[in-house]
Amino acid sequence: MPKKTFPRAGACLITAMLLISFPTGVLLAEEVSPSEWIERGNAAFGERFEQEKMVEAIAAYEATLAEIESLRIETQAYVLNRLAQLHYELATFTPGNTPEDETVFQNGRRYGLRSLRLNPEFAALEENDFDNAVAAVTDATALLWTADNWGALLDYNPITGMLYLSKVRALYERSLDLDETYWGASAHNALGAMLIVTPSTLGGDEAAGRIHLEDALVLAPGYLLNHVVYAQYWGFTYDLFGNVTGVRDASFVEEQLQIVLDAPIGDWPFWNREAKREAEEILAELRERTE
Repeated sequence: MPKKTFPRAGACLITAMLLISFPTGVLLAEEVSPSEWIERGNAAFGERFEQEKMVEAIAAYEATLAEIESLRIETQAYVLNRLAQLHYELATFTPGNTPEDETVFQNGRRYGLRSLRLNPEFAALEENDFDNAVAAVTDATALLWTADNWGALLDYNPITGMLYLSKVRALYERSLDLDETYWGASAHNALGAMLIVTPSTLGGDEAAGRIHLEDALVLAPGYLLNHVVYAQYWGFTYDLFGNVTGVRDASFVEEQLQIVLDAPIGDWPFWNREAKREAEEILAELRERTE
């Protein structure tokens, strides 16, 4: 999923600190099996649109890590992928692009890469032949959330980010190869946004990016973030560093975001709530730029 271009209101910056203290304090005082912790994580996961539940889910999954190597490979991947996803999602509780976010995204990327390295071929090729390492992966989930966290980190150091842009793109493209419908066709909307804001000299392509955004809408119209991303990245213009410079199509932005605001929460309780929050913020940005 794309970076947070428009800042969010209502920062909750203590979340990252809670993640440091909660697992090591409360959780280790209990004698609970890894399978029980996973069940607790799963229970909180469904309500993670509440910050306390998000923290609870992360803490529960992290409590399995001490014994994770005793679990089946599939279960290890499940836990690590959930942690990568939850760390990416955790940043929605902050104003955006904060130092706390950077730490959270780093942890999310670390969990994602750890999941990818469960594949021996990826682990063997990763350092010297990243493209072929990614081609060996068969886990679309690990690919998407690793790419999302890594992609978010590119914003913190644009110069260094340029060096890793192709790796993030490779992760998204492989995820699409394996399952383009995964998580509301998120790899389509993320890759589309990336291609639109990336300079052509670095592989950007506005036309190709727009096709990915449209594909996401066709494949998963009920995943409201697809409308938000389309409005955000096609409706506005950007500079070389991904900063908004102007409005490309105000009526298009309004049309797409009104769909989001009018739609029910549906089958995506976390991200559709987030989509509605982002829609309000982008509309406010649009009004500031056009009035």
